[in-house]
Amino acid sequence: MTQPLSDQPQLHFTQAPGIRLAHFEWHADRRGQGPTVWLVHATGFHGRVWDQAVRRLPAERHVIAIEQRCHGRSDPVPFDNWRLFGADQTAQIDALGLQGALGVGHSMGAHALVQAASLRPGAFRRLILVDPVMTEPAAYQQPPVPLGQLHPSAQRKNHFESPQAMYDRFADRPPYAVFDRAALMDYCVHGLRPADAGHNGGTGWQLCCAPQHEGQVYPLARNFPSTYDLVRALDIPVLVVRARRQDPAIKPWDPLGSPTWPGLAAEFPQGRDLFRPDRTHFLPMEDPAGMAQLIEAELAAFPTP
Repeated sequence: MTQPLSDQPQLHFTQAPGIRLAHFEWHADRRGQGPTVWLVHATGFHGRVWDQAVRRLPAERHVIAIEQRCHGRSDPVPFDNWRLFGADQTAQIDALGLQGALGVGHSMGAHALVQAASLRPGAFRRLILVDPVMTEPAAYQQPPVPLGQLHPSAQRKNHFESPQAMYDRFADRPPYAVFDRAALMDYCVHGLRPADAGHNGGTGWQLCCAPQHEGQVYPLARNFPSTYDLVRALDIPVLVVRARRQDPAIKPWDPLGSPTWPGLAAEFPQGRDLFRPDRTHFLPMEDPAGMAQLIEAELAAFPTP
């Protein structure tokens, strides 16, 4: 039995050093009665982009979708390295006493999940990494990207008259055009907050993840030289799901193509590779039903309580 459309998660907060972090929880009464499904969103998104996948899971599933710093309802505390995303997640894991969960991370969220699983052995029994931002090992040995460099997403539109206006603007534009329509609406409804007084006169809505913060995340991707040390030491089953390859004809870059090194899964002691050339980098929002099927397939490998 899947979850009814009216089934809404509860919003909670965790206080970590210098920051308050948000997470959404479905079926708190099921905590401890089976493995928790732990969801980690990508850059620029939020915990509620998983709604359509969660609604396709059996109703008894206990699910937590976290929100990373500068995203969703978590505090917009500055960052200068992806290590902070992993450290934040460990604070949430500790506060919630997470053990034996199925971790699911998308894009940058998958990298943060690998960090957290490495820092907190036992918190996760298995991982699904959906098109993780993990390039070939040699990339992490290059000189670091200077702080302050911004991705073009820092210039994105940050004022909307309403969530519906945001939806209408994005519905036929890449990459949002590939999203499931309900997932796109979830992205818009839960990805906006009322405009600050100093933002467009305090009228309308602005993004929960400020473009400046989104634009800071991407350039820092390779400033993590120990990435493959973590990968090679993480001895739990890891499913790496890769989307279609980058199209070099799309300039300056192909947002729908995969950033994942094809050899990544083989670097994990118990890694498995699933190549999905029929899906884009935005698989969780593009195909929520398929995402739910992947989750259920991994949960089927857990021992029966």
